[in-house]
Amino acid sequence: MKKKYPIKPTEKQLNLMKLYWAMLGCEETRFFAKVYELEKKMREDTGINDLEFFMSEDGYYCGIGNADRTMNLIHANKLEKK
Repeated sequence: MKKKYPIKPTEKQLNLMKLYWAMLGCEETRFFAKVYELEKKMREDTGINDLEFFMSEDGYYCGIGNADRTMNLIHANKLEKK
């Protein structure tokens, strides 16, 4: 059975969606640039050269570790202030 979609965007709506999609891309680029700067500063401050924020496969940050895995991943629950 073929699924029916009751909402079909107009050309004008689609063009607006394309604009917002591009805006999302810009914001995402800015976000990852800020994350990179945080990682860089964290490396300098800790003296651990390849330290980085780790993201899970589903897109959530889950902790801090290093790419070479020469250090155990420090999970988010250990990093969050309580």
